[in-house]
Amino acid sequence: MIKNFQDLETYQHSQKLYPETVKFSKDFSREAWHLKDQLCRSANSIHSNIAEGFGRSVAEFKMYLTRSLGSCNETLSHINDAINTENGNKKTALYLLKEYEIVGKQIYRLREHWK
Repeated sequence: MIKNFQDLETYQHSQKLYPETVKFSKDFSREAWHLKDQLCRSANSIHSNIAEGFGRSVAEFKMYLTRSLGSCNETLSHINDAINTENGNKKTALYLLKEYEIVGKQIYRLREHWK
């Protein structure tokens, strides 16, 4: 039974990925500080929007889930940018891409089935 936002699997998954993403970005070059900042902000926004929207009306929560999905897509884009600019460990980047793709699917399903 879901009593609060922390019970949601997608919240747990995205929150678990956040510190891994921050750690990944620590190896970015000095010139990529803007990419590191944007990556960390978008990764944090995923679970933050789920938490902020939980407990509101169904329509409002779905709006927050849509924002969360947008942040997840943004995070995927930033990780791809990191790969393309040779920032961070590529093996870690590929792992994060896979995990954030899963999170995106979880958010999408949650938004579609939330009543």
